[in-house]
Amino acid sequence: MTRPNPICVALDTPDLSRAVALSKQLLGHVGMLKIGMEFFYAHGAAGYEAVAIIGIPIFLDLKLHDIPNTVAQGITSLLKLAPAPIITNVHATGGLDMMKAARDVVKGNTKLIAVTILTSLSNEDLWAAGFAGDKKTDEQALALAKLTHEAGLDGVVCSPLDLAKIRGALPRKFLTVVPGIRPATVAAHDQKRVATPKSAIAAGADILVIGRAITGADEPAQAAQDILQSLV
Repeated sequence: MTRPNPICVALDTPDLSRAVALSKQLLGHVGMLKIGMEFFYAHGAAGYEAVAIIGIPIFLDLKLHDIPNTVAQGITSLLKLAPAPIITNVHATGGLDMMKAARDVVKGNTKLIAVTILTSLSNEDLWAAGFAGDKKTDEQALALAKLTHEAGLDGVVCSPLDLAKIRGALPRKFLTVVPGIRPATVAAHDQKRVATPKSAIAAGADILVIGRAITGADEPAQAAQDILQSLV
């Protein structure tokens, strides 16, 4: 059986025409596209649908985080998009009740995952924000992943450096969507905890979220194919 293409390209741009053009170039070369706040807040449902109609499955990355009812209603609205996203997400730090409320309205119509610890955050950043000072990022991410699993969600967004603990503690079918992926020749930019595509897959990543290494390339489709080949 052919392994699904694990590359999810982050369309982190407010430029609708560029997002559509990139999506057309990447059709057949990547497994998924990620639409996040930068694009969705600029163009809303119409912009989303202009990209989604091209035919690449969409991970709608809006990281909902609010009281349970508000998040549930937000998810309900997002599921009216056509075609619906294949994955959407919330913040695990919203708590067990919030995640359960989101799960209840999804009803299997999309995979629902939760963000654990952002790849831009170091141990010191977490401690400064009030997280327990005796736990490092991978331990905090594991605690949030366990909470996500308890809530009945399908998986988590986590740093490649947090994968080992999560994979060791939770069932293999628990989905891991992993940003902070950089080929060895690409700068880390604003992300502090990164890994190469091959090392992330070896650690147990299911989906690799990759942005500028592909979208900033002269030939995005070829850059995606090169990364895919590096996984063999």
